[in-house]
Amino acid sequence: MSHVEHVPLGSTTALPADLDEAAHRCLVAGFDGVTSVPDTLKELIDRGLGGVILFTRNIRDARQVRRLTDELRALRPDLVVAIDNEGGGIGHLVAAGAPDVPGSYALGVVDDPNLTARCADALAAHLAGLGITASYAPVADLQHRPDNPIVRTRSFGADPELAARHLRAWITATEARSIASCAKHFPGHGGTVTDSHHGLAVDPRPYDELRADLEPFRAAIDAGVPMLMSAHVVFPALDPGRPATLSRRVLGDLLRHDLGFDGVLVSDALEMKAIADQYGEAAGARIALAAGADQVIVAVGDLNVTLDCRDAVLDALRTGVLAQERILESAARVRRLAERYATPASTVAGWDEGAGPEAARRAVRSRGVPPAVRGAHVVDLFPPPHPALNWGGEDLLTEIRAVDPTSTGTAVTGDAADPAELVDGILRRCGSAPLVVATCDAGLHPWQARLRDALLARRPDAVRVDTGLPEGGALCSYGRGRVNLRAVAEVVAGVGAG
Repeated sequence: MSHVEHVPLGSTTALPADLDEAAHRCLVAGFDGVTSVPDTLKELIDRGLGGVILFTRNIRDARQVRRLTDELRALRPDLVVAIDNEGGGIGHLVAAGAPDVPGSYALGVVDDPNLTARCADALAAHLAGLGITASYAPVADLQHRPDNPIVRTRSFGADPELAARHLRAWITATEARSIASCAKHFPGHGGTVTDSHHGLAVDPRPYDELRADLEPFRAAIDAGVPMLMSAHVVFPALDPGRPATLSRRVLGDLLRHDLGFDGVLVSDALEMKAIADQYGEAAGARIALAAGADQVIVAVGDLNVTLDCRDAVLDALRTGVLAQERILESAARVRRLAERYATPASTVAGWDEGAGPEAARRAVRSRGVPPAVRGAHVVDLFPPPHPALNWGGEDLLTEIRAVDPTSTGTAVTGDAADPAELVDGILRRCGSAPLVVATCDAGLHPWQARLRDALLARRPDAVRVDTGLPEGGALCSYGRGRVNLRAVAEVVAGVGAG
């Protein structure tokens, strides 16, 4: 095994072995690797690394994933192997045969907690078969604002009671598969207009207005959720000086004391610009742990970033900037999590493969449907996939052609150099065929609204489809997962469930 020299800035006096291991327990590392574990990661695991987080870059197929997770656990049996797995296209396991499950908003539209439980069970069972035993899902944020850029269809909705009952169903079903769930992003990301992947987000609402956002998290805690994830959001009503991930007032006073959560509190990824640009990942790791986080996620594949964070924590322990008791407390929580969840099930029972398609169809058909059209020309307008969330760029035309091979179409993923020429070309290709115009969050992407309106001005008979949140279309998929788009395609073509 190669040794990587990473010397902390302060004293090089060795820490006691138990404290060194405890500090490593507080880290979750991403890495580059599909078929083998990098030597640097092996060193971290040997020192006591608490967990790893997998991304699409680590996934080739189901057998490969299971070999990888087996290799990781052969190095340390109590290593927690985690992944983001929300459903609805927010996940990284398409190549490994992930179940087709719509996102949370569609489940909230249907509002059948038993169906939500069946969908969560399918996702959890699939993880268990791959040897992944922690899922950073479900999203407990409430979707308040039409201009929120990051929560949207990942949320169960805006109603705290609706979100609470679906969180309870999801968490209970996931627990039954011995998979650790994680409600996120505490105390809520739904009241912001900034994506914390790209910058510091602020929720300016007074405390009385924030109370509703706490209720889904309270329900998740009451349901026994073993993990919560913090938000990189500043709440001036709670702590005007720091984002929640770095705030003792939010993590300690509010979450631990007021809400009584004693599970593992994990940070959102430290390389997100809300932390990296304001504090730097290494300082963010130290401050988050001091504030009350139990684990910090460093999701980037470059393990040098993880080492920098590790060294900052070790140095803070040596110099007394970070209390040893704080780290030992967190490490104890992580050990309890590992005792419950680190070992995957030896056998995994099957799951209901029909739950996801049923949920997606019920959501699309929940408010009436327009007459079917055959041989339509489908214009699908959508932004490029979010790299961190890894929605795979599925398009509506592909799904419609699967059920109506006579259809044609155009996919547009950004503002055109000459929109008028694009509109002319689309209408020429369409000819006299029916026209379907789909947008995805056009309120956030004005180029979509302009193209949609230009097409509708010349073809007012066109069928409008929304593939994000509802924006006035005749149909809405409530997400761009494959199963969401297939459910819309069935309605457009007049096939499938009635």
